[in-house]
Amino acid sequence: MGRPAATTNTRTRPMNKNFRALLDAHSLTLVFLALFAGLGLTVDYFLTLPNMIGLALSVSQIGMVACAMTFCLASRDFDLSIGSTVALAGVLCAVVINRSDSIVLGVAAALAAGAVIGWINGTLIARLRINALIATLATMEIVRGLAFIASGGQAVGIARDEFFELGSAFWLGVPAPVWLTALCVLVFGVLLNKTVYGRNTLAIGGNPEAARLAGIPVARLRVQIFLIQGLVAALAGVVLASRITSGQPNAGSGFELNVISACVLGGVSLMGGKASIFGMLIGVLIMGTVQNAMNLLNIDAFYQYVVRGGILLIAVTLDQLKQGRQPH
Repeated sequence: MGRPAATTNTRTRPMNKNFRALLDAHSLTLVFLALFAGLGLTVDYFLTLPNMIGLALSVSQIGMVACAMTFCLASRDFDLSIGSTVALAGVLCAVVINRSDSIVLGVAAALAAGAVIGWINGTLIARLRINALIATLATMEIVRGLAFIASGGQAVGIARDEFFELGSAFWLGVPAPVWLTALCVLVFGVLLNKTVYGRNTLAIGGNPEAARLAGIPVARLRVQIFLIQGLVAALAGVVLASRITSGQPNAGSGFELNVISACVLGGVSLMGGKASIFGMLIGVLIMGTVQNAMNLLNIDAFYQYVVRGGILLIAVTLDQLKQGRQPH
């Protein structure tokens, strides 16, 4: 009679272990679903269609840039200049459109500027070995200054009404910026999970020296990651300028912290080598949902700063705890 019981216990242990692993893998998704359901039941107007559309729009730019930031963090780097890049791209796009009367030239100029900023960041960090914090902090200040210089310190209105379609149009009932974010999630998800580029990025973050010895062009790849980061940040700046109908030199203030918070909350490790586009997306949604609920509840902006900072602190602490549990 003892053998069947032993067999049952033996079978139960793997089942419990698999269940715990499954629960751990999807814990953030469950947290988001519980948060969403709780807010839907307790906050007035939260589940209304206009609010859902507003929520999707509010996270679209963060989600777009967080896709590229996922690769940056996965390679053990980060970029603090993305908020300034968003502002400069919007201003530059507006100025070029007004002077050339060409939307294409305006968008191209903004994207080119973003790519150049990203390339400079990557070169400083990967080639000249300047610390990422110092390098991107410096470019953050420089680029923000250029945005104010290019705009004369004021918002730059845009003369071509057709440009506003990018930020205000609806495709199949969904705002165009949300479609662009979904496209970024799809593209970067494939890059991370299905390509050599993604595997090499994770390898660099896991162990840069081992990646170099394995033949991965570490410096070149890091420059490419920053270049793409700048390009995507510029695209977000163009979309934002279209949404608010002008280029704003003070746009994107604090944007970089929101993006990094969402990535880390979504399980992207600050120590590199670990990243998930789906996890990042859940992190973006949690951050956006909390922000949306606070706005609906008319919570003072000063308290909202405290909440966002608390979320960032919790995310970083969880990342450190996860790193501490991993075998060395």
